[in-house]
Amino acid sequence: MLTFLLFILLSSWRNRNHALHVSSTSSKTSSKATLTRGTVNDIVSKNITMVLENLLMNYENNQLPTHGKGTPTVVKTNILIRSMGPVSELDMDYSMDCYFRQSWRDSRLSFLGPIKSLSLSIKMLERIWRPDTYFYNGKHSYVHTITVPNKLLRISQDGDILYSMRLTIKAKCPMELRNFPMDRQSCPLILGSYAYTSGQLIYEWQEGSSVNFVPGMALSQFDLMGSPYRNLTFVRREGEFSVLQVSFNLQRNTGYFLIQVYVPCVLIVVLSWVSFWIHREATSDRVGLGITTVLTLSTISLDSRTDLPKVRYATALDWFLLMSFGYCIATLLEFAGVHYFTKVGSGEIPLDEEELENESETDYQDGFCGIVSRSPRTVHPETIIDVPRRRSSLLCDVYDVNESVSYGRGSTTVSVTSKPSTMERQTQTEVWIPKWRQFLYCLAGDEEFRRRRQREAAGNCKKKGEKIARHINSVSYIDKVARVVFPASFGLLNVCYWVIYVTYQEEFKWQDPPFGSISH
Repeated sequence: MLTFLLFILLSSWRNRNHALHVSSTSSKTSSKATLTRGTVNDIVSKNITMVLENLLMNYENNQLPTHGKGTPTVVKTNILIRSMGPVSELDMDYSMDCYFRQSWRDSRLSFLGPIKSLSLSIKMLERIWRPDTYFYNGKHSYVHTITVPNKLLRISQDGDILYSMRLTIKAKCPMELRNFPMDRQSCPLILGSYAYTSGQLIYEWQEGSSVNFVPGMALSQFDLMGSPYRNLTFVRREGEFSVLQVSFNLQRNTGYFLIQVYVPCVLIVVLSWVSFWIHREATSDRVGLGITTVLTLSTISLDSRTDLPKVRYATALDWFLLMSFGYCIATLLEFAGVHYFTKVGSGEIPLDEEELENESETDYQDGFCGIVSRSPRTVHPETIIDVPRRRSSLLCDVYDVNESVSYGRGSTTVSVTSKPSTMERQTQTEVWIPKWRQFLYCLAGDEEFRRRRQREAAGNCKKKGEKIARHINSVSYIDKVARVVFPASFGLLNVCYWVIYVTYQEEFKWQDPPFGSISH
């Protein structure tokens, strides 16, 4: 029994020692692995630090990479555009958000080792040379800084440097608005060195990926037709400078202006022609309709030019609005001519005394022309005699005739004599006059022609009531002609307008120099 207990105690002691040995071995292995990884990271960090320190030792960041070699430094550039717009006609500029990348070789920063490239902090930008690129036609550009400055700096073993940043660029875009809103615009972006001439620094577009766009990028009011680019040399007072240019060729969409301007203007002009079918006696209706259309066009015109600059020339939209104004005003003037020269029946027309004396008395015995009594009559005192002096609504000259009125036993003769009324309500019956003569009379404002027309109309109106009624609210011959001439001429002018401005489009072409505002 004692022997068995000793055996159990010895076995327990051996197992415990073995467990301790295994645990100790495992701990040492883990510690060794951790130490190995940490040592490698420390060595790499120390190597990068040492590499950078060695690279920047005796480095002059204000000298070109090719300083003293007799050759210029070449900077390759490419742009990835994320979005464009807005394009402002009022300020003549445009904005875009892009990734702007530049790369060049600086052999002073080349290194050897297992590391292919180094991604550095933007703080290193202050310690190395970089090109002084600026935008010749830029107005306001900035680097995005949320959440940190959006910049990237990377150096490869052979000294190639990639410098990328995210920019929002606002640049000038000189516009020619003669064809607005069927116009095409070419908005340039021009960049180059601020201080280095072409003998020191040359800019080149990177082959294969010079100017790219994010898939799905679109503008609200324009279609992007193309983005050609080129290298050129620009001459300033300080010398020749290497410059890069890309032009964004834009074509405007006219759908908005068709809905908001063109269609309403056409409908307003057509509405003004309704007055040709309104009788000339309705003066207030026709004048009110004409003034309303003119005021509505004025409102549309002012609203359409809100976002346009005050240029010295008329745009295509201005010409269309002027044409619409012209037709609305011509409609008012047409009615003025109708009212002045042919609408003689709406007012009172004086007649000559000779015409009145020649009228036979039988003409005034009709039921609508007055009350005539030639024989004296006796009435009782209680009878009230009322002999009215009135004017017929058609053609009625009223005379107060001699009458004898007796009251009771004695008789009193009252003789009342009055002259015939010299005013009549008349409505014109057209008398044919050659059109060219009427037009000349209209322009000259011939008063004799107007009075002659009045007398002719008055003579023609002295007929029976049922015959005269046929000429009431008669239609002017000028209105009949205007019903055809106005729509036909307006349609013809519209066809010419759209053919000229839609089919004639200027081709995009380079401008040398890009535009006159580049100066230094």
